[in-house]
Amino acid sequence: MKAFEVSSALDPLREVYPPLEIILTAARNGDRDVRYAMARLWLSEGIPHCFKIRPGLYESLRRWLALQLDIQAKEVTLVGSGRQGFCMSPGPTLGRPFGEHSDLDLTVVSSGLFDRLRADFARWEMDYVAGTVSPRHAAERKLWYANRQSVPSGIARGFIDPHKIPTWNRYPEAQAVAQAMYTAHEKLKITRDAPLVRKLSVRIYRNWDCFIRQMAINLETIAGSNVTAIGSHELRT
Repeated sequence: MKAFEVSSALDPLREVYPPLEIILTAARNGDRDVRYAMARLWLSEGIPHCFKIRPGLYESLRRWLALQLDIQAKEVTLVGSGRQGFCMSPGPTLGRPFGEHSDLDLTVVSSGLFDRLRADFARWEMDYVAGTVSPRHAAERKLWYANRQSVPSGIARGFIDPHKIPTWNRYPEAQAVAQAMYTAHEKLKITRDAPLVRKLSVRIYRNWDCFIRQMAINLETIAGSNVTAIGSHELRT
Protein backbone atom coordinates (compact mmCIF):
# COMPACT_ATOMS: atom_id res chain seq x y z
CA MET A 1 0.00 0.00 0.00
CA LYS A 2 1.27 3.46 -0.92
CA ALA A 3 0.57 6.71 0.90
CA PHE A 4 -1.32 9.51 -0.82
CA GLU A 5 0.98 11.67 -2.90
CA VAL A 6 0.87 15.45 -3.18
CA SER A 7 2.69 17.26 -5.95
CA SER A 8 5.59 19.34 -4.71
CA ALA A 9 4.09 22.25 -6.66
CA LEU A 10 0.96 22.11 -4.45
CA ASP A 11 2.75 21.83 -1.10
CA PRO A 12 3.26 25.62 -0.69
CA LEU A 13 -0.52 26.16 -1.04
CA ARG A 14 -1.43 25.84 2.62
CA GLU A 15 -3.81 28.77 3.11
CA VAL A 16 -7.47 29.22 2.27
CA TYR A 17 -6.64 32.44 0.41
CA PRO A 18 -3.07 32.00 -0.90
CA PRO A 19 -1.22 35.14 -2.03
CA LEU A 20 -0.83 35.77 -5.74
CA GLU A 21 2.86 34.89 -5.85
CA ILE A 22 2.20 31.42 -4.37
CA ILE A 23 -0.62 30.75 -6.85
CA LEU A 24 1.46 31.81 -9.85
CA THR A 25 4.52 29.86 -8.75
CA ALA A 26 2.46 26.70 -8.32
CA ALA A 27 0.79 27.19 -11.70
CA ARG A 28 4.17 27.71 -13.37
CA ASN A 29 5.95 24.81 -11.69
CA GLY A 30 3.07 22.35 -11.84
CA ASP A 31 1.68 20.30 -14.68
CA ARG A 32 -1.89 20.04 -16.00
CA ASP A 33 -2.99 17.93 -13.02
CA VAL A 34 -1.70 20.58 -10.60
CA ARG A 35 -3.60 23.35 -12.37
CA TYR A 36 -6.77 21.23 -12.37
CA ALA A 37 -6.35 20.62 -8.63
CA MET A 38 -5.89 24.34 -8.01
CA ALA A 39 -9.00 25.13 -10.07
CA ARG A 40 -11.05 22.62 -8.08
CA LEU A 41 -9.91 23.35 -4.54
CA TRP A 42 -8.74 26.96 -4.37
CA LEU A 43 -10.50 28.70 -7.25
CA SER A 44 -14.03 27.28 -7.00
CA GLU A 45 -14.72 25.83 -3.54
CA GLY A 46 -15.17 27.18 -0.04
CA ILE A 47 -16.14 30.59 1.31
CA PRO A 48 -15.05 33.43 -1.01
CA HIS A 49 -12.76 36.11 0.41
CA CYS A 50 -15.36 38.87 -0.02
CA PHE A 51 -17.85 36.93 2.15
CA LYS A 52 -15.44 35.84 4.89
CA ILE A 53 -16.86 38.41 7.35
CA ARG A 54 -20.36 36.97 7.00
CA PRO A 55 -20.23 33.57 5.24
CA GLY A 56 -23.94 32.92 5.68
CA LEU A 57 -24.65 35.79 3.30
CA TYR A 58 -22.89 33.91 0.50
CA GLU A 59 -25.15 30.93 1.07
CA SER A 60 -28.21 33.19 1.20
CA LEU A 61 -27.23 34.70 -2.17
CA ARG A 62 -26.74 31.25 -3.72
CA ARG A 63 -30.05 29.97 -2.40
CA TRP A 64 -31.91 33.02 -3.71
CA LEU A 65 -30.32 32.75 -7.15
CA ALA A 66 -31.14 29.05 -7.28
CA LEU A 67 -34.82 29.83 -6.74
CA GLN A 68 -34.81 32.50 -9.45
CA LEU A 69 -33.05 30.39 -12.05
CA ASP A 70 -34.53 26.95 -11.29
CA ILE A 71 -31.17 25.41 -10.38
CA GLN A 72 -29.54 23.97 -7.25
CA ALA A 73 -27.76 26.31 -4.82
CA LYS A 74 -24.69 24.04 -4.95
CA GLU A 75 -24.47 24.80 -8.67
CA VAL A 76 -23.66 28.45 -7.92
CA THR A 77 -20.10 29.45 -7.09
CA LEU A 78 -17.99 32.60 -7.14
CA VAL A 79 -14.76 33.11 -9.08
CA GLY A 80 -12.43 36.04 -9.75
CA SER A 81 -11.23 38.69 -7.33
CA GLY A 82 -14.19 38.17 -5.01
CA ARG A 83 -12.94 34.64 -4.28
CA GLN A 84 -9.19 35.21 -3.93
CA GLY A 85 -9.27 38.82 -2.79
CA PHE A 86 -7.41 40.08 -5.86
CA CYS A 87 -7.80 40.07 -9.63
CA MET A 88 -6.48 37.04 -11.50
CA SER A 89 -7.17 38.20 -15.05
CA PRO A 90 -4.12 38.48 -17.33
CA GLY A 91 -3.07 42.03 -18.05
CA PRO A 92 -2.55 45.26 -16.13
CA THR A 93 -5.20 44.50 -13.50
CA LEU A 94 -3.53 41.25 -12.38
CA GLY A 95 -3.11 41.41 -8.61
CA ARG A 96 -5.41 44.41 -8.09
CA PRO A 97 -7.20 44.01 -4.73
CA PHE A 98 -10.94 43.36 -4.71
CA GLY A 99 -12.94 46.53 -4.05
CA GLU A 100 -15.89 48.68 -5.03
CA HIS A 101 -14.48 48.90 -8.57
CA SER A 102 -14.72 45.11 -8.93
CA ASP A 103 -17.43 42.87 -10.39
CA LEU A 104 -18.86 39.95 -8.46
CA ASP A 105 -18.16 37.15 -10.93
CA LEU A 106 -20.63 34.33 -10.42
CA THR A 107 -20.55 30.95 -12.12
CA VAL A 108 -23.42 28.50 -12.52
CA VAL A 109 -22.67 24.89 -13.44
CA SER A 110 -25.99 23.53 -14.72
CA SER A 111 -26.65 21.51 -17.85
CA GLY A 112 -30.32 22.47 -17.72
CA LEU A 113 -29.76 26.23 -17.64
CA PHE A 114 -26.94 25.91 -20.18
CA ASP A 115 -29.28 24.14 -22.62
CA ARG A 116 -32.07 26.67 -22.10
CA LEU A 117 -29.74 29.58 -22.77
CA ARG A 118 -28.25 27.82 -25.79
CA ALA A 119 -31.80 27.52 -27.15
CA ASP A 120 -32.34 31.24 -26.53
CA PHE A 121 -29.16 32.05 -28.45
CA ALA A 122 -30.17 29.82 -31.36
CA ARG A 123 -33.61 31.48 -31.45
CA TRP A 124 -32.06 34.96 -31.41
CA GLU A 125 -29.62 34.08 -34.18
CA MET A 126 -32.44 32.69 -36.35
CA ASP A 127 -34.52 35.80 -35.67
CA TYR A 128 -31.60 38.03 -36.61
CA VAL A 129 -30.84 36.19 -39.85
CA ALA A 130 -34.56 36.18 -40.78
CA GLY A 131 -34.88 39.89 -40.03
CA THR A 132 -37.44 39.31 -37.29
CA VAL A 133 -35.25 41.36 -34.94
CA SER A 134 -32.82 44.12 -35.85
CA PRO A 135 -30.18 46.13 -33.95
CA ARG A 136 -31.42 49.53 -32.91
CA HIS A 137 -28.21 51.45 -33.72
CA ALA A 138 -24.70 51.04 -35.11
CA ALA A 139 -23.11 50.18 -31.75
CA GLU A 140 -25.63 47.40 -31.16
CA ARG A 141 -25.07 46.08 -34.68
CA LYS A 142 -21.34 45.84 -33.98
CA LEU A 143 -22.00 44.11 -30.66
CA TRP A 144 -24.41 41.61 -32.18
CA TYR A 145 -21.88 40.75 -34.87
CA ALA A 146 -19.20 40.10 -32.22
CA ASN A 147 -21.58 38.00 -30.11
CA ARG A 148 -22.53 35.83 -33.08
CA GLN A 149 -18.85 34.95 -33.40
CA SER A 150 -17.93 34.50 -29.74
CA VAL A 151 -20.95 32.68 -28.29
CA PRO A 152 -20.68 29.56 -30.52
CA SER A 153 -17.00 29.34 -29.65
CA GLY A 154 -17.85 29.41 -25.94
CA ILE A 155 -20.64 26.85 -26.38
CA ALA A 156 -18.15 24.50 -28.06
CA ARG A 157 -15.99 24.78 -24.91
CA GLY A 158 -18.98 24.20 -22.65
CA PHE A 159 -19.99 27.67 -21.47
CA ILE A 160 -22.27 30.54 -22.40
CA ASP A 161 -22.37 34.20 -21.34
CA PRO A 162 -26.05 35.18 -20.96
CA HIS A 163 -25.39 38.91 -21.34
CA LYS A 164 -24.51 38.27 -24.99
CA ILE A 165 -28.14 37.40 -25.73
CA PRO A 166 -30.64 40.32 -25.93
CA THR A 167 -32.79 40.53 -22.81
CA TRP A 168 -36.03 40.69 -24.76
CA ASN A 169 -39.28 38.84 -24.09
CA ARG A 170 -38.53 36.54 -27.03
CA TYR A 171 -35.52 35.17 -25.09
CA PRO A 172 -36.94 34.44 -21.61
CA GLU A 173 -33.97 32.60 -20.10
CA ALA A 174 -31.51 35.38 -20.92
CA GLN A 175 -34.03 37.89 -19.62
CA ALA A 176 -34.51 35.94 -16.37
CA VAL A 177 -30.76 35.71 -15.76
CA ALA A 178 -30.28 39.43 -16.39
CA GLN A 179 -33.14 40.29 -14.04
CA ALA A 180 -31.76 37.98 -11.34
CA MET A 181 -28.30 39.60 -11.57
CA TYR A 182 -29.77 43.09 -11.36
CA THR A 183 -32.05 42.28 -8.42
CA ALA A 184 -29.31 40.42 -6.54
CA HIS A 185 -27.06 43.47 -6.88
CA GLU A 186 -29.77 45.76 -5.55
CA LYS A 187 -30.39 43.41 -2.62
CA LEU A 188 -26.67 43.32 -1.77
CA LYS A 189 -26.61 47.13 -1.66
CA ILE A 190 -29.04 47.13 1.27
CA THR A 191 -27.66 44.07 3.07
CA ARG A 192 -25.42 44.40 6.12
CA ASP A 193 -21.78 43.36 5.59
CA ALA A 194 -22.36 42.65 1.90
CA PRO A 195 -19.49 43.37 -0.51
CA LEU A 196 -19.84 46.62 -2.44
CA VAL A 197 -19.25 45.96 -6.13
CA ARG A 198 -19.69 47.61 -9.51
CA LYS A 199 -22.03 44.92 -10.85
CA LEU A 200 -22.78 41.19 -10.87
CA SER A 201 -21.86 39.01 -13.82
CA VAL A 202 -22.45 35.32 -14.49
CA ARG A 203 -21.22 32.61 -16.84
CA ILE A 204 -23.07 29.32 -17.26
CA TYR A 205 -21.20 26.03 -17.76
CA ARG A 206 -22.53 22.75 -19.11
CA ASN A 207 -20.78 20.67 -16.43
CA TRP A 208 -17.96 20.74 -13.88
CA ASP A 209 -15.43 19.26 -16.30
CA CYS A 210 -15.92 22.21 -18.67
CA PHE A 211 -15.64 24.67 -15.80
CA ILE A 212 -12.47 23.19 -14.31
CA ARG A 213 -10.85 22.90 -17.74
CA GLN A 214 -11.49 26.59 -18.46
CA MET A 215 -10.21 27.64 -15.04
CA ALA A 216 -7.05 25.61 -15.59
CA ILE A 217 -6.56 27.27 -18.99
CA ASN A 218 -6.90 30.68 -17.30
CA LEU A 219 -4.27 29.65 -14.74
CA GLU A 220 -1.90 28.55 -17.48
CA THR A 221 -2.38 31.88 -19.26
CA ILE A 222 -1.68 33.86 -16.10
CA ALA A 223 1.35 31.72 -15.27
CA GLY A 224 2.80 32.57 -18.67
CA SER A 225 2.26 36.32 -18.23
CA ASN A 226 5.08 38.84 -17.87
CA VAL A 227 4.74 39.42 -14.12
CA THR A 228 8.19 39.44 -12.52
CA ALA A 229 7.57 40.88 -9.07
CA ILE A 230 4.41 39.19 -7.95
CA GLY A 231 2.38 39.88 -4.85
CA SER A 232 2.08 43.62 -5.49
CA HIS A 233 -0.25 45.19 -8.02
CA GLU A 234 2.30 47.94 -8.74
CA LEU A 235 5.32 45.71 -9.40
CA ARG A 236 5.35 44.20 -12.88
CA THR A 237 7.16 44.45 -16.18
